[in-house]
Amino acid sequence: MAKILKMSNLKKTLNYLKKNGVKQAYYAARERVETEKADDYHYEDPDPAELLAQKEKSDSFQIRFSILVPAYETKEEYLRAMLQSVFDQTYGNFELLLADASESDRVEQIVKSYDDPRIKYRRLKQNAGISANTNQALMYATGDYAALLDHDDLLTPNALYEMAKEIQKQEEKNIQLQMLYSDEDKCDGTGLQFFEVNKKPKFNLDLILSNNYICHFLVMKRQLMQELCFRTVCDGAQDYDLVLRAVSSMLGKDKQRTTKADLPVAHIPKVLYHWRCHEQSTAENPASKQYAYDAGKRAIEDFIRSRNWKGKVSHIRHLGFYRIDYQPDLFANRLDTAVIGGKIIDKTNKVISGIYTEEGKVIYEGLHREYSGYMHRASLMQEVEAVDIRCMKVSPRAEEVLGEMLGLGYMRNPGNGRFDWKNCLNDQVDYKDLSLRFCEKIRKKGWRIVWDPDMIEKIN
Repeated sequence: MAKILKMSNLKKTLNYLKKNGVKQAYYAARERVETEKADDYHYEDPDPAELLAQKEKSDSFQIRFSILVPAYETKEEYLRAMLQSVFDQTYGNFELLLADASESDRVEQIVKSYDDPRIKYRRLKQNAGISANTNQALMYATGDYAALLDHDDLLTPNALYEMAKEIQKQEEKNIQLQMLYSDEDKCDGTGLQFFEVNKKPKFNLDLILSNNYICHFLVMKRQLMQELCFRTVCDGAQDYDLVLRAVSSMLGKDKQRTTKADLPVAHIPKVLYHWRCHEQSTAENPASKQYAYDAGKRAIEDFIRSRNWKGKVSHIRHLGFYRIDYQPDLFANRLDTAVIGGKIIDKTNKVISGIYTEEGKVIYEGLHREYSGYMHRASLMQEVEAVDIRCMKVSPRAEEVLGEMLGLGYMRNPGNGRFDWKNCLNDQVDYKDLSLRFCEKIRKKGWRIVWDPDMIEKIN
């Protein structure tokens, strides 16, 4: 396993060096080594007693899933492992739709060896690409929700059960979920070694506009997925494009929304999906699919165009990760956003402040300025609970809130009528307390707080 990881990382480092230069490659390699040393992740299926209990509870759920699998010349061992992971589900109310674009009959013969009426196999006349092939399966889906599964990946045995449980839980609150996703990890070619767990946050608009952190295991309301379908123009990033268009649909037609919306999206904080790594997979060799990252950029560009935002989308130094630079600024484009914060670093180039949790913990504290953090999230714009007032931009309406807190009614700039609140920040101010109280007021008004990693304040 160590050998597989080292070979994979060597390729990543060489590709990174070509793209970003010696300095960035040095810090990326150093961070990767430090991360691997600290990684003690291992995956275990739920306890057999728990799995049995799930099977017994499954009859109380009425949700039916359509699992969509586009296949192409899948290796027999991978295909059988994928199929077995589906049949091992503790929740059995599903249909498995396979759209096979293979030139040979390899996949067809393997699938026919399984006698299960839940399998809906379709042999495609041609290989028209991943989006068109998946649409062929989606066309015949009849479940309440559609789920996406790659032909060589694996579901954990509790994957559908956890999704069904969350759907029913929200329905009891009169919430009809439109999209769900879970945590995931990677596995080697044998499907027995697991690593690089991806523990995801709850839905975060600015983070999904920076990277498809949702990825696997994606489940969506079947009617919504059929309405949107997959677009061939975004082949390679078709799932990302689907998610972004679903988000735009859920945000609605109000392009100038002044408060943030709570979207009907749920995150299941459990690993429910194993992403298999082998030589041809994006998981093993990201640079093998540069076209996919260009497609991801197009998907974001289409999203911001659909919201009437003005901005430029660019790749950052990590493959599959992006940045939007808004014109003239973020506040002018998005009235739901009231505060933008950055990171504060010390003389050793370590983060000492920036993002706060509601409880006042500093996220990314101690991280080197050149490091990208867990899943590169320290290098991505994202919505947060609170930011440090010492490295902050505020919209005019948020400035009014801050002025009231500081009692600055008499300190307006005669030139523009705005508060000169930064002139009042000094060593006597409790920055954390002020930051947390101010950001709490902003959240209560339903406004977004966005963290921008490119905003940096250095304190000696």
